[in-house]
Parts: sequence; structure tokens; C-alpha cells
Amino acid sequence: MTKEHHRYSPKLNIAHSHYLCEKSIMDKKASESLVIMTELVLPNDTNTFGNLMGGRLMYWMDIASALAAMKHCGSPVVTASVDNISFETPIKLGNVVHIEAKVTRAFTTSMEVHIKVWGEDAIHQHKYKSNEAYFTFVALDPNSKPKMVNQLIAETPDEKELYDGALRRRQLRLVLGGKMKATDAGELRALFA
Repeated sequence: MTKEHHRYSPKLNIAHSHYLCEKSIMDKKASESLVIMTELVLPNDTNTFGNLMGGRLMYWMDIASALAAMKHCGSPVVTASVDNISFETPIKLGNVVHIEAKVTRAFTTSMEVHIKVWGEDAIHQHKYKSNEAYFTFVALDPNSKPKMVNQLIAETPDEKELYDGALRRRQLRLVLGGKMKATDAGELRALFA
């Protein structure tokens, strides 16, 4: 049994041969998962101040990031977590919303997706950053059980930076969620050593 096969098998109780494991999982480029979604802010999308409601934007962000995760793993996904959505600039009624989502790193059964959001006043030709966030998704097999995902190839400097930071962000999520002891979060601890 190879090291690669041993790494995946115990976590998912897979009884397949090494050959099947190798054949079903392959590396994919981060750029292959890119999704760009565009929406127009209509009256039903806004609050009493004429700004896009945060809940509506989060709904759109969840859809865009789920599509990016599905493109990467080729299967249905479920949202596992959402990190720190910070609203920098409100998006006004009649403006356009551009949501860019791309997988930053793949783990055994989960994927982190980075989302960037811009607003655009199409009439005055002005585009501005609204917010960004990280979503985590778990891939599902036909029985709705977690399944292994393709590993990710980061190519550009930006992709490599996001890839490198993803392990620390994952450890922070696990520590805050009570699924990992802070003493076991080696990558995270290294930031403070």
C-alpha cells in the first residue's frame, strides 16, 4: 500500500484498490473552478436605505461559491462553513453585482472557496469593491456521504498565496468550531512562534 493510498483510505473507509483510488482522483487547476456571477440589484433586493441586503448578497455568494466547488470536484456539494464576511461598501439599488468565486485549496473531502464581490454603477462606469469571504464546501457521493475531491494546482502568485494561507484558515475554523485543539494547529501556531 502506498503512502498516497494510506492517506485517503482510513478517513473514508474505502476498500478500493490503490489503482482505483489513483484513477478517480486527479489534480485540477484553480483557474478551472472560476465562476463569475452577475446580478442586478432590484427593489426587492434592498433595505429601507436603498442598499442591497446582506442576506441577499450572502445567498448569491453561496450559489457562486457552490458552483466553483462543483466545477472542481464534479459532484454535489454542501456548505460546511462561511468565514468572516465583511461589508466594506454598500451596493445601491440599480447597481450591478459581480461575484468572483474560485477554489483556493482542496483537502480530503472539502474545498475552500475565495469569493470577491464588486459593485458597479453601470451608468457612471464606476466599479468598486464591496466585500470578500471564504466558504468551505464538502463534496458528496451519490449516497450523500463525503467523498474525496481532486487536489488543486495553484499557478499564479495570487493563487499560490491563497493556497498557502488556506491550511491556516482551515485550522482556525476547526479550532473555533471545537473540532481541533489549538495545540494541534501547527500551521496556525507557527504564526505566533
